[in-house]
Parts: sequence; C-alpha cells; structure tokens
Amino acid sequence: MTTSLRIGVMSGGYNGRRLAEHARFIESLGYDSFWTGEAYGGDAVTALTWVAAHTERLRIGSSILQLDARTPSNTAMTAWALNQLSRGRFSLGLGVSGPQVVEGWHGRPFRFPLARTREYVTVIRRLLEEQGRIEFHGDHLSIPYDGPDATGLGKPLRPGFPRTKLPIYLAAMGPKNIAMATEIADGLLPLMWSPHRLKEIYGDLITAAAARNTAAGADGAAGAGADVAAAPFDIRPAVPVAVGDDIAACRDQVRPNLAFYLGGMGARTENFYANLIRRYGYEQDADTIQDLYLGGRREEAAAAIPDALVDELTLVGPPAAIADQLAVWESSGATGLLIRFADDRALRTVAEVAF
Repeated sequence: MTTSLRIGVMSGGYNGRRLAEHARFIESLGYDSFWTGEAYGGDAVTALTWVAAHTERLRIGSSILQLDARTPSNTAMTAWALNQLSRGRFSLGLGVSGPQVVEGWHGRPFRFPLARTREYVTVIRRLLEEQGRIEFHGDHLSIPYDGPDATGLGKPLRPGFPRTKLPIYLAAMGPKNIAMATEIADGLLPLMWSPHRLKEIYGDLITAAAARNTAAGADGAAGAGADVAAAPFDIRPAVPVAVGDDIAACRDQVRPNLAFYLGGMGARTENFYANLIRRYGYEQDADTIQDLYLGGRREEAAAAIPDALVDELTLVGPPAAIADQLAVWESSGATGLLIRFADDRALRTVAEVAF
C-alpha cells in the first residue's frame, strides 16, 4: 500500500554514534521526521541538534519540550536556532507535562495548564513572527516582567533574530486541550489515541481539523501558511509498533509501556491516560491496571491490558496486519503517525507497507 499518512519516528538516546546511525537509517527508509522528548533525564534539544547535524532531509521535532522547563523567550530562541541550523527542518512540539514532573522535578506549581499554554504559545509566536518590540501582559506571563519585586529596569526588546515561521504542535488529549490546539497550533501530538474511536470521542474536533485542512488546500508541512487558522492541521498520534508473525508475542512487547502510562504516569486520582481509556469504554480495565501497577505488580498490570485495547492503540503483528492497521489510521482523521519502540525490522516493515 501507499499511504497518505506522513509517518515519522519517535525515538531518542544519547550515544552519539548510535543516534546518528539510527537517524540516517530512518532517513534512508523514507520516513519524514525524527522526534524526541524529555521528562527528567536528558533534554530533547541536544539530541535533535545532533540528529539534524547528521542528516540532510529528515525533519526534526520536539515531542515534547516542557513549558515549565523554559521561559517562552528561551523556547523561542532555541526553536529559531534549531530551525536555522537545520535549514528549516524543525517543528516545535510543546506540552505541560504533568504535576508529578512539573512539581517534583522542575519545582513549579502545576496550575491553569490551558490558560498558561495559550499565553505561552502567543508569546512564542510574537517573538518568532514579529519584528517590533515585544510586550505582553497576561494572567500568567508578563514581558517585560512587572511584578511587585521587579526592578523596573526591564524594557520591551526586539527579537535578535530575523522573523521566521515554524510549525507549533501541542501535546493534548482532553477535549478542551484539543479544541485549543486546533485554534492556536499547527498540529497535535497525542498519546493513547484509538483510530477506531477518534470520531466517536472527538467528532466535532476532528471535523473542525479536517475542515481547516480542506480550507488550507495544501499538502505541505503544517504551519506553512501565513495564518495559523488557515494552515493545514497535522494530527500525529504516537503509536507503539511490534512486528512479528506471532501477534500475541507482539502484543506482549508493547504491553509494559502501555501499563507504565496507564498505571504510573500520574496519581491514582489524576492520570490523563487512564482517564482517556475510560472514555473509550475500558473503565474497569483502567481501575484494575492502576491498582496492580501502583501496588507494585507491574507485570500483572501489563498482562491485564485487554488484547482489544492493545490492538486499538498500537501497530502489532505481521506485515499484512500492519498494513490493515495503517489503513484504519488513514481513515480515522489522523494525518500522520509517529511510530515508537520500533526496532530495525519494524522500521523496515512499516516503510515497506506504507511508502
């Protein structure tokens, strides 16, 4: 098959030789992009810079840079520099992360994520796309800073780099976050999305994104237009992949990661991923997986993930099954995919059936 989906690879690592070889291999197979993120280990920017330096065509993207790790001005400077050095190949993926990382690692309060994201993106766009002195005063961000402990010496400054445009993506799963992303961003980077349920759970939002793509009338990269509201909107779910003749064994390969997100990426009372699969109809399974994982029984938590849910959230099995699953994704409203945990065989297989 030849798919209309734009397919990239979400990966990482900090062994310079291996990362460079991996990126060149991905590029040689025809994938359109390489994405990596950060939590509380190595940062994403260094790895992306390394990949850009060792490839020619491959786009690079952050999936994600955490808002609380950098001021919007710092993020704008970094995005401009990466885009400049990569000759226009950078896509900026942003996200709020979660309270455990924001408060436990960055030492910042996790409050007002939607409002703060909106202001953060607004400031970044102004810094990248305007030439005048930048001044912004919102509920959560103020440039120049004018708080009660300000010196009063800060003044609006002009960006010290030429005006530029680059795609901005948001990591989001909840309906309010996704609605905001379709309004202010160029694309969406969701996890745990099911192609069987996108229209069911997010029908109006998917329809709005599709209408925006039709209005844009372009097949180019998201964010290429002058007006965000008229630019193509790129929906790029991250999808774990395991290729092999034994589909049960392939399911078992991806189960531990799904269990980590459903059971460990958040508190019992606030886990975005578990809440999402509850909306898919897996309420009892979500409770069971969380109970087992938080009780230290991680292997049992992974085993408790139903086959049906694994099949909804991943690409698993022999090449023919992968092709069938890609066809479902193509008809779901997604415009691309970011495949995860793909070894060389899986990378080759997806490339062979998709490109």
